[in-house]
Amino acid sequence: MARRISLPKHLFRFTNSSFLSSHPLKPTFPSYPFSSSYSSSPPSQWLPLLDLCPLIQVRQIHAHLVTSGSFTSFWARKFLKFYSDFGHVDYTILIFRYIDFPGTFCVNTVLRAYSLSFCSDQTVIFYFESLRNGFSPNSHTFVPILGYCAKMGCVKSGKMCHGQAIKNGVDHVIQIQNSLIHMYGCCGSVELARKVFDELSERDLVSWNSLVDGYVRVGRVDVAHRVFDEMPERNVASWNIIGGGYLKGGIPGCVLKLFREMANSGLRGDRTTMVNLITACGRSGRLKEGRSVHGFLIRTAIKSSVFINTALIDMYSKCHRVEVACRVFENVVEKNLVCLNAMILGHCIHGDPLNGISLYNDMLGKTRLRYGESSYCESLSPNEDRGETLPDAVTFIGVLCACARAKLLAEGKGYFQEMIHFFKIQPNFAHFWCMANIFASVGLIQEAEETIRNIPKDVVDVTSESFIWADLLGASRFQGDVSLAEHIAESLIDKEPQKLSYYRLLMNVYAVACRWEDVARVKEMVKEKVIGRMPGCNLVDLKEIVHNLRVDHWQEPNVDLADLVQKLRSSG
Repeated sequence: MARRISLPKHLFRFTNSSFLSSHPLKPTFPSYPFSSSYSSSPPSQWLPLLDLCPLIQVRQIHAHLVTSGSFTSFWARKFLKFYSDFGHVDYTILIFRYIDFPGTFCVNTVLRAYSLSFCSDQTVIFYFESLRNGFSPNSHTFVPILGYCAKMGCVKSGKMCHGQAIKNGVDHVIQIQNSLIHMYGCCGSVELARKVFDELSERDLVSWNSLVDGYVRVGRVDVAHRVFDEMPERNVASWNIIGGGYLKGGIPGCVLKLFREMANSGLRGDRTTMVNLITACGRSGRLKEGRSVHGFLIRTAIKSSVFINTALIDMYSKCHRVEVACRVFENVVEKNLVCLNAMILGHCIHGDPLNGISLYNDMLGKTRLRYGESSYCESLSPNEDRGETLPDAVTFIGVLCACARAKLLAEGKGYFQEMIHFFKIQPNFAHFWCMANIFASVGLIQEAEETIRNIPKDVVDVTSESFIWADLLGASRFQGDVSLAEHIAESLIDKEPQKLSYYRLLMNVYAVACRWEDVARVKEMVKEKVIGRMPGCNLVDLKEIVHNLRVDHWQEPNVDLADLVQKLRSSG
């Protein structure tokens, strides 16, 4: 007779993190070895329903089985998987705790639930606790664990799990090998990813795509493209990965070329392809091609999304068609912060800056009514959103740029203080640079330079994406005295002479000051020191802030900006 499992009624009351805060998810294991010996013949009328039901009806079936005394070990395993698939890690763990002999399938299911949850750091902990209680892993065990290591970028844990896979004799399973390539690539250890790839006895599309993605993540797009060219077959994901690599590498023209090649190969792109294409058109100022992509989306009835609409807003704004961007924006039903930021930056940088400030104020209307125009709320933060959309660091870059363009010194100072004290956003280099431009826009050159010289050390140390600052500093508008930006640009070149964006920065600085002989000199430096053709060297006006000011550009080489600013302080 099938063994019945008795679950307490409070199981059905806890469906959110409030339960988890007082009941840690660290699992309680039995003192005896794992087993999967229990089985049962389920009531046949319930099984077809589970595959079709939404979550609320799955819970109702679960409750009925418990209250009727029909909840057996078979059903426990079934519901364990269902709740894991629905992403309800709290339910998954609660059911797991009440299974007397959870087998390998049950442990693997919990590992998967942990790896996809908000408490994914428990994945590796749970695995090793399971081992101590007699668990014997199989080939399905390591895919979610390695997925967690990839998500967290933790190569140390990844190597440990790699060793466990070898110890258990499953390291030659293709799914685990692909997970290893992906994990090492996400952790920046692309050499290890290549080593695993080279040792594969057979390779599938996932193997190739994972390796290409690994090289893209560390900024080695040239190597990624060589691997891409060697692929025996490609799918849409393959083209999206290499296209995204060129986009992140600041070579949008190649994305358009790749799309034509993909279309000629008979493949039709997906939403990611379209977003990459639209973004490439915006960054390269190709309005005609951008309109063609927009028309293609309409003709082919590809379902619109907030990501596609945001990319269209950004593209039209960068192509100086802010009025078209506004029409796209107005048609977006559910506007998230990224979409709002794209429109605010479109107005503030490429259109009428006052319209951008107005949109920002509209976005914060409810928040200001709730807390008052002048009172700062100590507890307000984006993590405690009360229904309103709260701004982030990118939002304030747009607002401060608008103040610089409109020469609004008092308002710029006010927004800067609002960012720090009201929204508790730590200013970064970009915000200080925008403030310097606000001072410069009203003729306060000395205050502008002092703003840069007095940047706190901890602010400079926040990030090492030095090319972001190169694009920002390239928008210098300090008329008559560009020594500050020149000094920083030359210091960056000294540290990384192969970095093209630093030469572009220096040329922009000289061009702003009409020092055309120096522009020509830098071009000659590029020919001598840097292999390859210099990308477009036109003047920029903070156009690249939107797509450059992101935390996922960790693949760029480190530059000690704190050291540079310290030199500026000492020289000033």
